[in-house]
This record gives sequence, structure tokens and C-alpha cells, in this order.
Amino acid sequence: MPWRGAGVAVPMFSIRSNDDLGVGEFLDLKLLVDWAIESGFHLIQLLPVNDTSVHGMWWDSYPYSSLSVFALHPLYLRVQALSDNIPDDIKQEILREKDRLDQKHVDYEATMAAKLSIAKKIFNLEKNTILNSSPFLKFFSENEEWLRPYAAFCFLRDFFETSDRTQWGRYANFSKEKLEKLVSKDSLHYDIISFQYYIQFHLHMQLSEAAEYARKNKVVLKGDLPIGVDRNSVDTWVYPNLFRMNTSTGAPPDYFDKNGQNWGFPTYNWEEMSKDNYGWWRARLTQMAKYFTAYRIDHILGFFRIWELPEHAITGLVGKFRPSIALSQDELEMEGIWDFDRLSRPYIRQEILQDKFGSFWTFIASIFLNEYQQGCYEFKEDCDTEKKIVVKLTSSPERSLWLENEDKIRRGLFDLLQDIVLIRDHEDRRSFYPRFNLEDTFNFKDLDDHSKNVLKRLYYDYYFCRQEALWRQNALKTLPVLLNSSDMLACGEDLGMIPSCVHPVMQELGLIGLRIQRMPSEADLEFGIPSQYSYMTVCAPSCHDCSTMRAWWEEDEERRWRFYKDVVGSSDAPPSKCIPEVAHFILQQHFQAPSMWAIFPLQDLLALKEEYTTRPAAEETINDPTNPKHYWRYRVHVTLESLLGDEDLKATIKDLVTSSGRSYPVTEGGFALKDSELGAHDTSKKKIDNGHERSAGINLNGNQ
Repeated sequence: MPWRGAGVAVPMFSIRSNDDLGVGEFLDLKLLVDWAIESGFHLIQLLPVNDTSVHGMWWDSYPYSSLSVFALHPLYLRVQALSDNIPDDIKQEILREKDRLDQKHVDYEATMAAKLSIAKKIFNLEKNTILNSSPFLKFFSENEEWLRPYAAFCFLRDFFETSDRTQWGRYANFSKEKLEKLVSKDSLHYDIISFQYYIQFHLHMQLSEAAEYARKNKVVLKGDLPIGVDRNSVDTWVYPNLFRMNTSTGAPPDYFDKNGQNWGFPTYNWEEMSKDNYGWWRARLTQMAKYFTAYRIDHILGFFRIWELPEHAITGLVGKFRPSIALSQDELEMEGIWDFDRLSRPYIRQEILQDKFGSFWTFIASIFLNEYQQGCYEFKEDCDTEKKIVVKLTSSPERSLWLENEDKIRRGLFDLLQDIVLIRDHEDRRSFYPRFNLEDTFNFKDLDDHSKNVLKRLYYDYYFCRQEALWRQNALKTLPVLLNSSDMLACGEDLGMIPSCVHPVMQELGLIGLRIQRMPSEADLEFGIPSQYSYMTVCAPSCHDCSTMRAWWEEDEERRWRFYKDVVGSSDAPPSKCIPEVAHFILQQHFQAPSMWAIFPLQDLLALKEEYTTRPAAEETINDPTNPKHYWRYRVHVTLESLLGDEDLKATIKDLVTSSGRSYPVTEGGFALKDSELGAHDTSKKKIDNGHERSAGINLNGNQ
């Protein structure tokens, strides 16, 4: 059997230790490495750790919206480690802030403010010493290409009190000449610029120390490569030609959100990126490899095709794939489709308004719509996009009349706006894209049978057939550049609507995929079967984008019954809570899977012990993909020091690791298993009739 490993996944901000200041810090990773080793794990997986300080508020807690793809986040700085000679008054301030910020959740804004304030005081005391030291000068020379624009951007962001560079006057457009003046040592604001250098230097030193500790102890540190960057970022300022700034990136409707997702990032101009052989991407991977041994490619589907939305969209529903082969007007006309204006405009009829808004419909129509012929309506120009609707709803003088029902009205207006069958390409008026789930629209339902049949066939062709060769070709241009830019092990997050070309390409390139049991890739299954996963996968019971194992168990009683019957193989009533025995069963399924890696969210591992399950399960969810303004603030409710002292939990986890044959590498040239571990693996499993793996000795209902 080939080597298989196991690991733990936890966001950097979620870690809790005795030394942290309100949030996990890079130096906490050394304690996590110790815990991983003693629990039998070989890998620690993090979410992105780049700076996201775009808005100067809690919105910046979103770790996938990078201010810079090179700079590390000041949030993870340990201020106590900035100097060996911190004055007593600053030490006392650190202790006070530590007590104040030691809360149930991360207080993003307060923690950032406290850390930067303390760091600035220490910087003022030792800036000349540090900025002239050989370690700093070495760091600066190796990183100045991104570090100087980053520091200049931070200065301008704070000076103009916005990251929107269109508000920066003459600095709205980047140039090397302007940069030289901004970062000049002779400028009055050089202390502000050099403070950013100082922070990034110490972040680099602290993460490097943790990364070296992990390598020395043979623990893989796995990073995360976000698919996008923030619209108002250093990268879009310095390299605007690499981005399509009038667009937005997202995902079509899927398991996570029936309305699709809109992440807000501009899409990439791949044609421009290819001109220097994707130098920006190669630089990103080179930077990541300084700290990480493996990485997760966020939304790997984006390297095949991206779900592109207009910049004025808020939801993720009315988008198209880029690149993709559109439906041409000639093609549609040959099929007897000709009324393009009707099909590509919101289909708003009086009866639809009455059904959606009841007696309130006339008022809604008078505020937001024009009647262009009897019983037919269109949006007024000041509210003909999702963003315009939100602005009008929140700023209209009539707002008091609908305030109590504002969310419902907004959703209703969005539904009307999205009621189209074809999306016209604004760059080529004779090209069209079928709207996702077009059969759900009134526009479609009121068509004649011939038009319905034609459009259903073309819809299926667009989404599932005609693009495959194009998307394969696109991925084989871009992904090898990433893979050849470093020696890191690459894993792809291949969840969602998977084109048929994706898995063959990933196999061809040696990329490891992701398997989440509740999101099976097989359309006919409700629950994935870990024992049938392929070797080139990472398997996990949950991930940061969905509820934890405990919360998932409690969410849906009928689903819980089905899982208990079909997967556990029991006709008894399932326990209402995810008790440790249930957690053990689900985790053991994944440990025993053939997947190269089994990686478990820390919350799911804590479910193995009842004393760690007193916190409401819903509070342990890291992200809600349906909410673009979700506050990413989950903190583990137990410290790493306490977990290190919990011999029972470590022993339980280590037994799962070793009995499933997931053990340490024992040869330099590759991975191998000890004979004793192979034997343990062979005797630790038994099959139940339906083919699923079931752990020996599990007792979920008081009977064997």
C-alpha cells in the first residue's frame, strides 16, 4: 500500500494559546506542531495568511480577499517577540490588551488596532537598529520589488482613508517614478513607510521560525493559494493590465448557495499574464514556498474557467463562464430563436408583480419600474442593476415605507432582474450565454414548446459539452506554471460543478483533489463513500466553507436518519447529537480511506471528547458562503497548551492514525510503512454488508 498521511486543519486566526493577543499568531504554530506530532499527524493546513487590510474594519477578516498576495497579515504578529528590550510600561500594556482581547471570538478591529499601536511604540524605540541590521537588509533586498509598492499603498490608503485608488488624485495610476518619491528616505513620511517594512520583516522572521520548526520535526505546513485578489489591492494598482476590472469573480449555484457566489474579485486577464510566462503567478508561488511545503489551490476550477459576473452584480446567479464558446445569434436563429430582446431583458408582467408583492405591487412598480406597454414593465435606469437597487432601497426618501420588509423587497426585485433566459455579451452583442437554471424563470415558462426544447438542449450543450476541449487547453496552459514554480505539493479544491475535463487534467498533472463526504462527486449518491476514494485525494468530513461535523449532524433530522441507516448500517434511531462514538465512526471512515491525505478540521477532532462539545455546534462554523459579509472570527475555545496536556485525546487520535496505516515517513527517498503498522492496518478494519468501512468495536446504540 502506498504511503498515506494525516493532518489537522485550522485557520491561523482561530488558534488560541496562553501567549496570543486575541488571535492566533505565527509563533503559535510551534505549539501546534508539537501537538500534531504527539497526536500522530504529519501536516498542518492553514487558510490564507496574506494581508487583507483593505477597509480598515471587520470586513477585512475575509482571508481570501488579499490586499497583497505577497505581504503577510499584521494580525498574526506576536508583539512580545519584536524586541528583547521592551520597556516595562509597554509590557504592562501588552498584558492589559491580552486580558481585554481574550474573548470568545476574534475582535478583528480591536486586535489590529492594539497590535499596530504597540508595534509602533516598539518600532520608535529600535527602528534605527533594526532597519540597519544585516538580517533586515537581506530581507529588504530579497523582497523590495513587492515590499516598496505595498508600503506605499498602505501609506496612501491611510492618508486618503480609502483603498479605492480612484480617490487618490495623481496617485490613482501607479508609476515607478511616483513610487520612488513616495518611498524616498528623504520624505517627511518615511517613518510611516519604513514601519510597514519593519512589520513585514518581523512577520517574515516569525513565520520562518515556525516553518523551520515544522520542517525540522517533519511536519508539513500547508498553505492556501486564493483564487482572487481584492479589487482595491496593491496588485491591481501596480499591475492593472493583469485584471479585468469591470468584472467580478464568483461561482455558479451549487451546494453552498442556490443563488451562486460573488466574491467581488476582478477576473484575470490571462492573455496579458501569458506574455511574461505568468511571472506574477510564479512570483506568488516562489514567495509561498519560503514558508510552506504544500499548498491548496483555492477553487482550482478557476484555472479551467471562471464564473464571471458584471462588476455591478451582487449575487452570483447571472454570470457566464470565461473562457467559453457562446451561443451565436446566427446559431440561435437557425434553431428558430429570434426574439433576443425579450429573452435577454427581465421578464416583468403585472401578474408576476401581483404574485410577488401582493397588494404592495403598485407601489413597488411606481418606485422602481416603468410600464412600457400595457401589463409589461422594465426597470428604471436608476435601479436596473443589483447594486443600483441596493442604493435606491437604502437611500430613497420613501425608505420608511418599506423598512420592515426591505430584505424581502430586495430579494423580490433581484428575482425580477434575474428573470432572463439569455445573457447578452456586452463586448459582442451577437453572442449570448444561457442563464444558469433558466428553466426556473417566468421568461422561460411563458415560451412556446419549440423554443423551450431548443433552449434546454443548447443550455445542456453550453454547460456540459461544448467547452470541454477549450477548458482543458486553458488549464494545461496555466496550471503547469504553478506546479513548476516550486517544489511544494499541490492540492486542488475541486468542489462544485465539475466539468468532465477537470479530473483527467488533474490526474495528468499529478494534482491531488478534495473529497468531502457530504458533497459526493457522484450525482447518484447523497453521501460519499470514503473507502472508494482514489489515492490522489485529500479526504475530510468537513471544511471551512461548510458546517462542522457536529453542526451538520444536528442540522437535519431526516438526513441524519438516512446517514445512520445507509452509512453506519443501523436501523436504530440515531442520537440527536454527534456524540463521541458517532464522531469516532465518521473520522475512522476517513482515516481508513485510500486517500493520500486525510485532513481533519480541529473542531471535528475535538468532537471525539465530550468535554469539548459544550459549545453550541453552530458557533464552530468558520464561514457562511451565502453571506458575502460574513465575519471570519471563530476561535477554538481551548488553548494549545491545554490540548498538549490532554493525553486521552492525543492517544485516541494517534490510535486512529496508526491503526489505519497512516504513519510517519521512514525513508529519505520516499514514504514507507513499518511492518507493525501495516499489520495494525490490516486488523483494524472490517466490512459491513453495504460495502462501507466500519470500525471494529464501534458501539453507537448500546449494542454491537
